[in-house]
Amino acid sequence: MAKDSNPLSKSFIVDFEPIGRRIESDASDDLLTAAQNAGIQLISLCGGAGSCDSCRIRLVSGKLTPPTKEEKEIFNPQELKQGYRLACQAIPLSDVKIDVPPSSLTTPQRLQIEGQEISVEPDPVVVPVNVNLKPPTFDDLRADVSRIKQALETLGITSPMIGFPVLEGLSGQLRVQGWISRLALRGNEVVAVLPTDNHLHGLAVDIGTTKLAAYLVDLSSGKTLAKTGEMNPQISYGEDVVSRIAYTNANEDGRKVLQDKVVSAINSMVDDLCDEVQISREQIVDAVVVGNTAMHHLFAGLPVRQLGEAPFVPEISDGLDISSQSIGLALSAGAYVHLPPIIAGYVGPDQVAMLLATEAVERKRTVIALDIGTNTEISLITGDRVLCCSCASGPAFEGAHIHDGMRAAPGAIERLQIQPGEVRVYTVEGQPAVGICGSGILDAISQMLNEGLIDFRGMLQEDHPLIQSVDGKPVFLVVPASDSGNSRDVIITRKDVNEIQLAKGAIRAGIEVLLKEAKLSHADIEEIIVGGAFGTYLDIRSAIGIGMFPDLPHDRFRQVGNAAGMGAKQMLISSERRKVAEDIARKVEYLELTTHPDFMDEFMKAMNF
Repeated sequence: MAKDSNPLSKSFIVDFEPIGRRIESDASDDLLTAAQNAGIQLISLCGGAGSCDSCRIRLVSGKLTPPTKEEKEIFNPQELKQGYRLACQAIPLSDVKIDVPPSSLTTPQRLQIEGQEISVEPDPVVVPVNVNLKPPTFDDLRADVSRIKQALETLGITSPMIGFPVLEGLSGQLRVQGWISRLALRGNEVVAVLPTDNHLHGLAVDIGTTKLAAYLVDLSSGKTLAKTGEMNPQISYGEDVVSRIAYTNANEDGRKVLQDKVVSAINSMVDDLCDEVQISREQIVDAVVVGNTAMHHLFAGLPVRQLGEAPFVPEISDGLDISSQSIGLALSAGAYVHLPPIIAGYVGPDQVAMLLATEAVERKRTVIALDIGTNTEISLITGDRVLCCSCASGPAFEGAHIHDGMRAAPGAIERLQIQPGEVRVYTVEGQPAVGICGSGILDAISQMLNEGLIDFRGMLQEDHPLIQSVDGKPVFLVVPASDSGNSRDVIITRKDVNEIQLAKGAIRAGIEVLLKEAKLSHADIEEIIVGGAFGTYLDIRSAIGIGMFPDLPHDRFRQVGNAAGMGAKQMLISSERRKVAEDIARKVEYLELTTHPDFMDEFMKAMNF
């Protein structure tokens, strides 16, 4: 490993993204050592000698030592200019943010892509039509497009169209296929020309602020053939939508950079999906993409400055159908991407998709539906009304802004029990503990409250035997260094407790404001639907215990996983479900919490335990 003597005996903060792990690292430690101390398992085939590129990382912000001779042999000048380095060779000279690609990790993060599904009758927007064309002769000199149009008109399709992206490869495809082809038809437009034995496929994508999920679907059967997930690479430019909007404001090409990042990641996932089921990209003839409003705009290449400025309005709220080719998404040449309608500046198509997937609106019950994340969307459905709000619950539930917080990667504490004389922890993949993720910190706070380690205000009780003093401040020692996976204590501080108070207080206040607007009480709630990755793994009893949710019977709660992704699949499979999604979006009454007269009072009440 590279080691330089550093005359400044100080330390720097190293922020490893998209893992969400921050560590205070000695000024003489290279990034590989810092990663190992943080419990991040980087590949190091050469043992830190700098002779391979297995520990490749990219500097996002901050300053590192100049590239070494070994790095100059591995990376070209353009790559070095883009920030690519070897973790074993680079030493921080300031606080730094580091992007760690999946290929450099020995173990992947856990991503939630599953969700509860309902049966939907296939009725796709794009349908197959087989044509048997007569090849041209000197007696029949009609153009190739004319042959296709006349064949379609014979089948009752009026004014058929073929766009330029399909035209570019049309003549060659018809001849290779022997003039017997399967056309993918979207209304009256041909979006792909395929062999007759090819099935038509669709792509559904959920763009989360932190994670991406993609699903490959057979459009004729509605069956999901393959699915995959990965971290949203935009996270290197900001862990929440506000910081990403700020990045686009500060950088002239910022919007294009963030669009390219997410489109490139989706293209990579499409490659994996196609490889898994042995099909070509040309067989993917339709796509539906959902996400919050900022993710929607950045994916489509729309401006986001106005989303960060009061009164936080989107550029467009209607559903959009855009050419996949126009944004660089590599599907069939003429494929379109459907973006469902937006509700408000901070409530996007992902909430529409969740309401669709769970049938929360259609069942005509009094239901609260939450998608918990860095930004939490909450809907209240009662009678014919759908009330909705968004609250900045912050990244604490992703493990960020927590002293030893991290995302749900191997070694993250995800469950915790305080028992007489001991603290029992359960980690992702059963690995030695190196930090604590969102569900773990929620469990911990609930247990600390029950066992008297904190009071109703969140103050750590210094006279409790499990509370220790570190640097003169009280902390809860969760895992001692001797038992951890990185030889460092895993602790919870007063600031950590406060971060959870802020997050849970915002969510509970949002619920209470919606109930007040509808003139309802807790007793009127028939069901609380909890979606999102964090919502999948949280313990409902712990959430009730800290006051994040109303104290209702456990059987009134339903955890639905990635409901937004499931809703995207429904809209992909069924044109009718797309219409239902449009209807849902039109029905929603949005409440802006920042200006609501009751929000601050409810928030202050909800801050206490």
